[in-house]
Amino acid sequence: MRLFAGYDYPEEIFERSDFATLAYSQGVPMGGDLSLESSRSPTFLAQASRDAHSAGLQRMQIIRGWVEEGELKEAIFDIACDNGSPDPSTHRCADNGAQIDVTSCEIPSGYGQTQFDVSWTDPDFDPNRRAFYYARVLENPTCRWSTWEANRQGKEVRDGLPLTILERAWSSPIWVKPQ
Repeated sequence: MRLFAGYDYPEEIFERSDFATLAYSQGVPMGGDLSLESSRSPTFLAQASRDAHSAGLQRMQIIRGWVEEGELKEAIFDIACDNGSPDPSTHRCADNGAQIDVTSCEIPSGYGQTQFDVSWTDPDFDPNRRAFYYARVLENPTCRWSTWEANRQGKEVRDGLPLTILERAWSSPIWVKPQ
């Protein structure tokens, strides 16, 4: 997973062989500080690849955090979906229907992406507010470790334990500072 923020990235940046060079030279990588150049929202470049031995990617999100009246606030935006685009009013992906057979824990085919490459700008950007942004990607459901163990031992999963999980990965934040 990678996350960059900057201004004036080329539209075709993800198709370019010099993607990383451009992303670093025209912005900041995850873990960095971005000083605003103007009142317009920076562009965030988020990239994630599927683990070859796990489930497909279900969705990618950007989380914006800020402090308002002494209280930490967060907003979550789905920015890429396995089954189409996020809803423009809710910024959420529709359920892609991926399920797993918990008796075998086999990962079904036909669900999930192998990679997300997304260019995104915050629709509610406030140039006067300090904020942090980080990306995370969620896989389709897989069996929880306790489900794997119960299956291996030929036993039922203990009542009250979840059978599946959504594995996820996340980036370090980018800190956005007003001028």
